Amino acid sequence: MKKVIFTTIIVLVLIACNNKETPKNSSYTKIVINEILNQWHKDVAEYNYEAYFNKMTNDAVFVGTDASEVWSKQEFQDFSKSHFDKKQTWDFKPVSRNIYLDKTKQTAWFDELLDTWMGVCRGSGVMVKTDKEWKIQHYVLSVAVPNEDIKAVVTAKKEKDSLFLIKHKIVASE
Repeated sequence: MKKVIFTTIIVLVLIACNNKETPKNSSYTKIVINEILNQWHKDVAEYNYEAYFNKMTNDAVFVGTDASEVWSKQEFQDFSKSHFDKKQTWDFKPVSRNIYLDKTKQTAWFDELLDTWMGVCRGSGVMVKTDKEWKIQHYVLSVAVPNEDIKAVVTAKKEKDSLFLIKHKIVASE
């Protein structure tokens, strides 16, 4: 009887040890992604061009706050290079972040609130695991507008929105 109890205890201890967080667990993966995103924001604030863009996939897309800003990684690098060279980049400080994973833990999507020179902004994006490291594949930055201020914002941008829509009107196909 003592052998059965002893064996049972050993088996339970081994099972408990195997339940520790491993790189396959969601919690661990979310910590890694969170650290990458924090460092990505820090890289741009510290003018670290190579590190900033190395955290993005080669086919990454960056969507800015202006309706015309939908850049491939290369286009965004070209646009940003002079800002990095002049040490006039942006410093976005994460305030909060939600991270979600697909079942395979190879794709993640996130949303974050940022403290920026534009006030509170929202970033959202998709990250993929490539060659055992996580990279940003798609990022969208938007200015957060309080609901009570939306009418004033709509009025302020009405003329430019109209011109943009005339220039970029896409007719939905039937």
